[in-house]
Amino acid sequence: TVPPFPDNTRGRDLNVTIAKKLLKVGLKSKKGEWIINAPLTKAIICDESFWTIEDGNRLMLNLQKLNQMEWWEGVVEGDPTIDIKAIQPENSNLGDLDGETRQTVEKMMFDQRQKAMGLPTSDEQKKWEMLENFKKAHPEMDFSKAKLT
Repeated sequence: TVPPFPDNTRGRDLNVTIAKKLLKVGLKSKKGEWIINAPLTKAIICDESFWTIEDGNRLMLNLQKLNQMEWWEGVVEGDPTIDIKAIQPENSNLGDLDGETRQTVEKMMFDQRQKAMGLPTSDEQKKWEMLENFKKAHPEMDFSKAKLT
C-alpha cells in the first residue's frame, strides 16, 4: 500500500518507473529514496500501463497484465498476498459482454472444446483452408511433404 503523498502533489513531483517486472515510486524532492522499489510478482505490458495522481495525494496505477487469464496473489514481491483459491469469480452471461469480448470468449470456448476432442482449433482450421486454396490455385506444385505448424 502506498501512503498518501503530501497534499497538492502533482505528476511532475514524482519519479515513477514501470518496467516489465519492476515498480519504483518516489518523490523527486527526496532523491534516492523510494516509497516502492520492488519486483512485480508477474510480468506486465509496459506500453499499456500508466499512472496518475488523484485527489492531489493518491497515486493510481493501472498495470496491464501480460497474462490476462492469470490471477495475481499480490502486486509487488514482499507485500502481503491474498489466497487466490478463495476468490469466487462472478458468473456472467455471454450476452452481458460487448461484441468484441463476446467473440473472443466464444472463440476461446470453441478452441478449448476442439482441443479436448483432438480436433484442430479455429486458427489451425484457417491455416488448412488457406493451404487447400493455395494447392487448388497451384496444381503444378507438390505439397505432399508440406507440414503446418
